[in-house]
Amino acid sequence: MRPFRLLVLLLVSGFSLPAAAQAPRTVAGVCGRTNWVCVSECIDAECVDQCMREGCEDALKRLKACTSKAACAPDDSACAAKSCGLTCEKSFEPAPKSPEKLVTHPCEGDKAPKGTAVPKELVGTWVLSAASIPDTEDGKEERIDVQPRSDYARSLQVTPDGCFVMRTKLDDATLGRGSTLDVRAWGRLEASEAKDKKHLALRTQDGQAVGPVCGKPRVVPLSKGRFKGGEFTYVIEEKDSLILTVPGPTRQTFQFEREKQEAPEPPPKP
Repeated sequence: MRPFRLLVLLLVSGFSLPAAAQAPRTVAGVCGRTNWVCVSECIDAECVDQCMREGCEDALKRLKACTSKAACAPDDSACAAKSCGLTCEKSFEPAPKSPEKLVTHPCEGDKAPKGTAVPKELVGTWVLSAASIPDTEDGKEERIDVQPRSDYARSLQVTPDGCFVMRTKLDDATLGRGSTLDVRAWGRLEASEAKDKKHLALRTQDGQAVGPVCGKPRVVPLSKGRFKGGEFTYVIEEKDSLILTVPGPTRQTFQFEREKQEAPEPPPKP
């Protein structure tokens, strides 16, 4: 791993904007839009955990206890829906009366957000690989052993015309059997350079949480959420490693690796 500020390797992690680590407001002790808006602007796993606390965490504990008692297999969503359907429904905010239309490609079309022209080196999809853990008491960074979080996967997509998509995938290890969500936030990316430092600002505008919940497909709109966005300085090392640093006393740092495109399979020999 490249030597820079005490990075703790997270094999597959989540990731957060500092302001988003504030405790979310929950509705009636269930998991809902407020939690997903909070998750959508997270970078580190601790922030995601904070977003899932309060009433949401208790609701998920009850759901996991139910599926464990029912002895449902980890990949048996039908068992979870049949045995714990009511408990599951009580754990999440109900689906809206008019189903939200899925936005498949937020950065395409006339309504796609547009920021400043993005340097070519930033364009592409980046996958989080590591994050520093700051000491919140005095602002110094401290290396801490962290258990890798296989249930959070985090990526950042950047387009040439300044649109970005932040994505966190929550699987059944977090949400309970029969439920997975792809939590996405998107908006304008503004890139600039001043005093030999490159700056990157994310202005979140909208988002969705998409996936099966309690065995049923859901599209949860996040457009009415209170997005905070975030600002960073950045450097790119060896063309394939993006390092974001949060301004301020903690200097919290996040490392992303450029997503590698899989080579197409060769055609079969005649």
